[in-house]
Amino acid sequence: MAKRTNFIPAELLTAHHFVQQLTILQSDEEKQKIQRYFKAETGNNGEVDEFMGIKMGQLFALAETYRYLPIEEIEKLLESPIHEVRAGAVSIMDKASREKKVTEERLKDLFDLYIRRHDRINNWDLVDLGCLNMVGRYLYDKPRHILYQLALSQNRWERRTAIVGTCYFIRQGEVADTFTIAEMLIHDNEDLVNKGTGWMLRFAGDKNPEMLKDLLDKYGGTMPRTLLRYSLEHFDKESREYYMQMGKRGKV
Repeated sequence: MAKRTNFIPAELLTAHHFVQQLTILQSDEEKQKIQRYFKAETGNNGEVDEFMGIKMGQLFALAETYRYLPIEEIEKLLESPIHEVRAGAVSIMDKASREKKVTEERLKDLFDLYIRRHDRINNWDLVDLGCLNMVGRYLYDKPRHILYQLALSQNRWERRTAIVGTCYFIRQGEVADTFTIAEMLIHDNEDLVNKGTGWMLRFAGDKNPEMLKDLLDKYGGTMPRTLLRYSLEHFDKESREYYMQMGKRGKV
């Protein structure tokens, strides 16, 4: 069997052509499903999300073929009011960052675009697409103060970026930033920030369970229940019950 290639001719590496290909994949049935699953968010400019109806698996596969899309074309996609177009933009950034031979210049351009246009990142899926690899991979050998600045932001999606952006570090066995930023967000009042924080704490706890237990011993009685529950998912039943009871006592 011939090896499948993902080559897109340079003249077709445009935002316009990517959207054309997305349109071919559009489904009214999928649009109804997505509208039930995703809450339509309002951007900083008052713009409300629109949805096309694209299966995420198809969108990610298409993004893979456009991973060499120029930065200026990716930014054009981010300008779209359509959620799947912006998801495609961030997925392209993610795919590009995973290239084995990606250059430092390309990584920097991707990271800088994500941070500079965070106003177009207005839902949890867009944050996670950008953060599970790209953000952390770029920052891995650099100062990470930008994540601490984002943790103090008034914007909940920037705060979620701060914590989920540590995922790459955890994969490399480094958990200190995750626990420090989690402590900064430990009493956050946004559910989707709590879920992201709990998720990363659970992941970091797999690498260093003692650090997670120390944090839970300190904050288990006062941290939001969602955050507590997410962080405990890999604990044994007895430990989960212990910390959940601590949370109940803290709410009395």
